[in-house]
Amino acid sequence: MTENEKKQDCTPCTGGRVRDASGKCVMPEVTFTSFILSLNTTALFHLGELAHPETGAREVDLELVKHTIETLNLLREKTEGNLDKNESELLSTILYDLKLRFVKASDQAGR
Repeated sequence: MTENEKKQDCTPCTGGRVRDASGKCVMPEVTFTSFILSLNTTALFHLGELAHPETGAREVDLELVKHTIETLNLLREKTEGNLDKNESELLSTILYDLKLRFVKASDQAGR
């Protein structure tokens, strides 16, 4: 392996990509778990808990958070009985956490 190839292996991937076995930056495998975690990240971003990756700004958009929570609720309803135990627990835990965060952010916005 050349020195340049070694440097490439240490360089972080961008845009949500991960390194595959060959060291190439690729999009991660789509699984139910990764999809739910992606929606959770989106909600945290809209709650202002995660900064914009390019600007560093934190913005709150409760309407988009509510929409994401409703999407996760819909997924829970439509997949009931079809998820394994870990997927079901992850979805329930994330929904519970996001609902609590939403209520807290709504209360703070109302003050």
